[in-house]
Order: sequence, then structure tokens, then C-alpha cells
Amino acid sequence: MEHYDLVVVGSGAGLTLIEEALQKGLKCALVEKDKLGGTCLNRGCIPSKVLVYPADLIRETEHAGKTGVFYGQPEISWSTISRRMWQFIDRNQQIEENLRQIDRLTLYRGQAQFTGLDTLQVTDERQGHTDPFTADMIVLACGARSRVPQIKGLAEAGFITAESFFGPAFPRKPWSSLTIIGGGAIGLEFAHIFSAQGTRVTLIEAAPALAPLEEPEISEFLEKALIRQGVRVLTGQQIVEAEKTTDGKSLKIRTADGRDSDVINSEEIFLAAGVQSNADLINVEKAGIATDARNYIITNEYLETNKRHIWALGDVNGKYQFRHKANYEAEVLVHNLLRPDLSRRSVSYQAVPWAIFSSPQIAHVGLKASEAIAAGIPFQVGYNHYSDIAKGYAMGYEPEDPDDGFVKLIVDEKKKILGVHIIGPQAAVLLQPFVYLMNAGFRCTGGLKQEKRPHTRLIPGLFPPCSEAGSLDPLAHSMVIHPSLSELTAWVIENLEWQDPAE
Repeated sequence: MEHYDLVVVGSGAGLTLIEEALQKGLKCALVEKDKLGGTCLNRGCIPSKVLVYPADLIRETEHAGKTGVFYGQPEISWSTISRRMWQFIDRNQQIEENLRQIDRLTLYRGQAQFTGLDTLQVTDERQGHTDPFTADMIVLACGARSRVPQIKGLAEAGFITAESFFGPAFPRKPWSSLTIIGGGAIGLEFAHIFSAQGTRVTLIEAAPALAPLEEPEISEFLEKALIRQGVRVLTGQQIVEAEKTTDGKSLKIRTADGRDSDVINSEEIFLAAGVQSNADLINVEKAGIATDARNYIITNEYLETNKRHIWALGDVNGKYQFRHKANYEAEVLVHNLLRPDLSRRSVSYQAVPWAIFSSPQIAHVGLKASEAIAAGIPFQVGYNHYSDIAKGYAMGYEPEDPDDGFVKLIVDEKKKILGVHIIGPQAAVLLQPFVYLMNAGFRCTGGLKQEKRPHTRLIPGLFPPCSEAGSLDPLAHSMVIHPSLSELTAWVIENLEWQDPAE
């Protein structure tokens, strides 16, 4: 039976571990059933942003009149937009070609499945089962997939998910009308993409508000913005039945209290009702791996499962399902599994940022006000609108404007940042400095002992109060929203090189 030092299931963030392990000279195997590169490259954050940015430009031209610049109706080339998107996705082919040329790496193409406590095999529809194999270390980075709710007639009517959209169901031109089920990040981004292209979009959300994980005032602001952009927003709705019609598809809906109902007709249905764990696809029960009530793999602060030689990262552990979170977890595992000379690192989710690339854009890190109240934390709240600053006015935002976005800052009694919430242009970039601040300071353990360190500097400017202050540590230990312009400045630290002063 073949045995490896390391097996990684999933080629998204899991590739980070494979690369480091190969550099250490380990014998590795990588298992992937879909295109190489994972969700982010092939059907998630990157290709969706290639579609989002043109939509951003369209909305910006509509707003530009407030500054005295007027554009005509934009001419949109869907073929150009599509070509650029597929051009990026097709990088998965180069990734696969490169991986196949690496010594000490076996690339298995198919569905990984446990056959016993420490044994895996790979199932391929065309070639059947591989021989079983084992490993000293197994890392599960197999992600999640679109959740398909039980709706009468939905399968017969047909629908699109993120998986099929970035595949055989990708449209040759924008649909004339589109119904999106789900008012979370995916649904909101696609509502923005297609409404800007001229598609008549209906957005249906079961919760009382869109973006239900955001602050109530942000959800309300967003809903009003979408309505002004021509999106029909239906919240607090239950979908009763789907049906295929002669010219498209229909959904019968009713309010949560059952008092009102309606029928929504459109050319296509886009299902964005959340995701579900892929743990069931790999037969985790045969390995005795513990999962929670939602079937996500349970991990501790070191990303360990209940099996000593198996770890899980990314979407499959159900904790903050963002690529930048998975990247962070991969770096923690690289440190813990492949650098035994260093002390173990635990994961921290105290400052996990995220963004919704809708119109307007939303970004968020830390607690909501309701969460601070539930935790019994005294706090202060501050607001600042785009119109309150000169740059915001220059961009065309004035007080009382319906599109005048804002930042909401929540701090405790000692001015510690508890949460930051932003809605408006470049929200993801504006959020990132707060993420660094939330990661700064708590690692001040070097230099003088804590009890002897003075609260103020005796000679200002002579030395910092802790060795990490003013350093790159907060950047190196912070998650950076992916994909956003903040990555431009954050990852410059990866390119630092020593310079010879003599040169």
C-alpha cells in the first residue's frame, strides 16, 4: 500500500501546505476532484470580481453626474468581460501541468474517500477506484458546495448555482430577467453584476433583511440602494413552488406569516441560499472524524480534528468561510506541521474581516452592537458619513443624500476596537487598517518584562513601549480581505529583500 508523508485533500488553500512540504523534501499526494485552484480561482471570489468591476464602473458613471461629469449610456461588451474571466479561470490548467511535473508529488484526480481509520482511496467516474493509500499527516481542505433547499418543482424547473454558472450554464449574454434566491454575499454580488448590465433582477431573501449578518442600518441602507438601482427586493419570503414556463421559470412565494403571496417570473433562477459542507463526500464517518450538527468537521485551536493525524482547514470546518481565512489557517498549519523547531501557533478569529462586493460595497470586522450587548460589554458607537469629509464631498456625497454611506465604529471603555462596519465606495480597503490595529499590541511580550515596562516613555522617541510596536507584525498576523486592493500594500512584505549598503 502506498504511503505518504502528507496527503492534502483539496487544491485551494491546501496548495500552500503542499508547496512547503515539497520544499522540505516530503513525499506528498494531492487529491482534487474539480479544477485545480479550488473555489476561489474557479467559481468564487476571483472570477466573480472580474464580473463585479465592470458593474462597479457602470454604477460609478451613473453617480458621476453629481460631480458635474456626465456620461452617455455605456456600451458593454459581455464577450470581452467573459473572455477576461475565463482567461483567469484557465490558469488552473497551468497549475495542474506544473504539479504533474514535480517529483515526490502524486496528483490524484477524483473524489477522495476514507475507507478506514487512516486509509484513503480516490474515485474517478471514468477510471474507478485507485488503490488505497495512507499518510502520516492528512489535511482536509475539501471545501463546501452550494446548498439546494427543498422546494417543490425546483429540480424540474431548473436553476443555476455558482458551480454551474462558472461552467456549462454561463450565459452568452446577460439574461433579460433573473430571480436570485438568497440575499447573502453571493446573491448580492450577482444582483449587482446583472442589474448593472440591464437585467431585471428580483432578489428573494427568507430573513427579514438582506445581508442578515450585517448591522441593521447597513442592511436597510443596502436595500434602499438596490431598489433605487431597479432591483426588486423581497425579504421575509418563503418559496412555495417552482415551475418551468413557456418563456422561462416561475416561483410562487408567500410571506413568512402566510398572509400574502405572489408569483415571480424570470428567464432564469440563480440559487444562492448558502453552502453545505463537503465532509459527507469524503466519508468522514469511516475515519471516525467528528462533525457538528451541520456536518462541518470539528477542529480545535490548532485545526486538529479528533484524530491525531488529521487536520481540517477552510470552508469544511465551517468557521468563517472566506478564502483569506483559509489562507491564514494554511499558514498556521505550515508553521505547526512543517516547522517542528518552532513552538505551535493557535488560530485566532478575533479579527476576521469580510466584504460584500455589492453596490454599495460593504465591509465588516469584529462585533456588531447587538453582540456587544449580548456579551455584556459597555461600549461607545461612532458614525462618520462620506459627506462629513472633504474627499467624500469631492466624490459627490452630501448630507442627507440617500447614497451617503458611512462607517460605524464600536469601542469599549478603554477605546479597544470591538467592531467596524462600513458601507460605501472602497469599503474593503477602508476597513483593512482597523484589522491591523485589532491585531497590534497583544503580542507585546519581548523586551522588558511586562510588570517593569513603564506606561509612558521617559525619553520620547528613544524606544517603543514594546518591541512589536511600529513593526510589520500586525500585517504579518492579520487576515487581508481577498480579493481587495488592500492586498497590494499588505503583501509587499512578502517581497522584502536585504540591500547591501555598499552597493
